[in-house]
Amino acid sequence: MQEEHEIEQERDAVREVTDEPLVRGEDVSVQFGHQMVLRDIDLAIPRGQTLAIIGESGCGKTVLLKTLVGLVKPHAGRVRFDGQDLATLDDQQLTAVRRRMGFVFQNAALFDSMTIHQNVAFPLEQHGSLEDDEIHQRVMQRLAEVGLPPEVAKKRPAELSGGMRKRVGLARALIMEPELVVYDEPTTGLDPIMSDVINELILETRRRFPVTSIVVTHDMHTARKVADRVLMLFPRTRLEPHQSQVLFDGPPSDLEHAEDRRVRQFVRGEAGERLNELISTGTSS
Repeated sequence: MQEEHEIEQERDAVREVTDEPLVRGEDVSVQFGHQMVLRDIDLAIPRGQTLAIIGESGCGKTVLLKTLVGLVKPHAGRVRFDGQDLATLDDQQLTAVRRRMGFVFQNAALFDSMTIHQNVAFPLEQHGSLEDDEIHQRVMQRLAEVGLPPEVAKKRPAELSGGMRKRVGLARALIMEPELVVYDEPTTGLDPIMSDVINELILETRRRFPVTSIVVTHDMHTARKVADRVLMLFPRTRLEPHQSQVLFDGPPSDLEHAEDRRVRQFVRGEAGERLNELISTGTSS
């Protein structure tokens, strides 16, 4: 234990000196068959930053998210987490890295056959070595932190509303006290009030824990409210070979006045030239 503590102290010292970003993508390209989804994406996410990734359907937002956490392997380039090249890690090492990440899935992705308590406790029981009493204490604490009453713990996902299931998903993502939390469309399917509840919980999570966050969203209210930085992607199929897929990378306050008209049209929800493109090509999406 003493040796592990010393190693961790050395790693902390190295981080302070190098200021290494927690997540870094270097010339990342992802291709499925003959379709290039991402090309030459350079991205560094400092510790403690909340990055929102936006863009229209099919631009590669979720693919980029999955690539940054090692769920998709890049066709070219590399992804580093805390300085480690994910492509060089074996399955056991990659599993250890993922224990440092929390995932909030689009539809919560809860186990229907389990109670809420069992769902939230699942990561601890799979990867931890805690006694049942301590697991129970942590589960109840996380549920309380996302605004859910104790009696919810005995229910099953089907008995909860969509907003409550999202909050359970967040509680589960935080149960291992991760360094990185990733959110895939966290407000999809929710009414405006419940969407803002989720936004507030994302902000509260950042205040309560020293986490880095990546939020994939099409909800501009979410992007503006929770993000320190916004990255906007554009579909490769509608770009010339020499054009960058990243249309915008900066603070949310600059979105409305971005130089690129495609960014302004997207954040304002204006069909603009896109409608003419769809009519001329005869496509529907």
